[in-house]
Amino acid sequence: MLLPSCNDVLGDLYDDGMVATSEYGFVETSTGSTPGLIYINATDYKAWTYIDFENRRIDSISVTEPEPAQWDFAIHRYDAKTNRAAVVETSFTDISLALLWSEADAGDEVADIWTTDKIVTDMSTMMDGYLSYVGSFYNTKLSEWLNVDTSTMPPVYTTSDKVYIILLRNGRRAAVKLSDYMNATGIKGYMSIQYIYPL
Repeated sequence: MLLPSCNDVLGDLYDDGMVATSEYGFVETSTGSTPGLIYINATDYKAWTYIDFENRRIDSISVTEPEPAQWDFAIHRYDAKTNRAAVVETSFTDISLALLWSEADAGDEVADIWTTDKIVTDMSTMMDGYLSYVGSFYNTKLSEWLNVDTSTMPPVYTTSDKVYIILLRNGRRAAVKLSDYMNATGIKGYMSIQYIYPL
């Protein structure tokens, strides 16, 4: 399905948390010195979206199915996990500044943890007072890219606006900034991800 871009017609109407683009996948490729852009559909609560920087590949796979052979990080709705990597939150809000990052700047590296109460697979029972979860690895630091405050209705969505460094298990590094969480029509779960790889 193609989503028409409204950037030229409606100006900056969709700048606050919305994505206006016409294709999925690696929309713009990072050269390692310039940022690229990934656009994904993560609306399905029953799937992880796996992202492989090296092969510029994206796979959407059921939460109950095995992971793909090669991937670097994955998104489930707004949750994130890595492929046995670690994540560092930077003070940068501009993805281009990640080129200035070095190991000396590293703060606490956060590895994934196993969780049984974070990855929601069924929201249809929310009004009955419970949700359905699946056990999975989960990166607490990278998942901080978006805070969903459900203490009010409708919920309030706030992005961290931070750049995160993923210390990949192949020894390379990638920088990512997740900044959008819905498309131009307001449907949540569509995301644009700025990235630099290899960093």
